[in-house]
Amino acid sequence: MNVLVVEPGYLPYEKEINGLHEMQAVVGGIIDAIYPYKDPVAIVCNDEALLYKMPFNRSVEGGYGGVFGTFFVCGLGEESFTSLPPELMQKYKEKFKNAELLIGARGNEPVTLKFKAEPKPKPGQQKDPHRDEAQR
Repeated sequence: MNVLVVEPGYLPYEKEINGLHEMQAVVGGIIDAIYPYKDPVAIVCNDEALLYKMPFNRSVEGGYGGVFGTFFVCGLGEESFTSLPPELMQKYKEKFKNAELLIGARGNEPVTLKFKAEPKPKPGQQKDPHRDEAQR
């Protein structure tokens, strides 16, 4: 199935994943799903992200607080996860285009600073350490 992967600090990207083992590999462990939106989508994340001290990723409105560690957004079928339809892929790419830094919380609502996310470097490619931070 084609999903939208969201990693801390990076722009979301599309990825083809199949089966439970690949889902677990993407999130780094036992999967959990939350359903914060009216759209037929799920956020699939690591159920033990806080236990393993995974980094804060993105805030999620509606009383869900935030998600720690890598997660993916997928579509919902009648009884299982499905590919994210193209129109929802675009919608959630836009929704999660900014990275977030957790600086506190008010109740269950995270207080974050949003910043421009960068594409994830391809394997073997490193970020330029001399890049001017002012360009961000």
